[in-house]
Amino acid sequence: MKDLIVAVAMALALEGTLYALNPGGMKQVMRTALETPDKILRTVGLGALIAGVLIVWLVRG
Repeated sequence: MKDLIVAVAMALALEGTLYALNPGGMKQVMRTALETPDKILRTVGLGALIAGVLIVWLVRG
């Protein structure tokens, strides 16, 4: 459970950093995401999910 909380905190810190350093760029990313078809977003999300699980599996193995 402790690892999950740390992972969520790290994700929040990373996302907060992106918004703090480049708010205009993040707005553009959101606009682009809204214009991207659902199928592509779903495929990219699934790829990120698989990559994340693979990285955790390799590191924590």
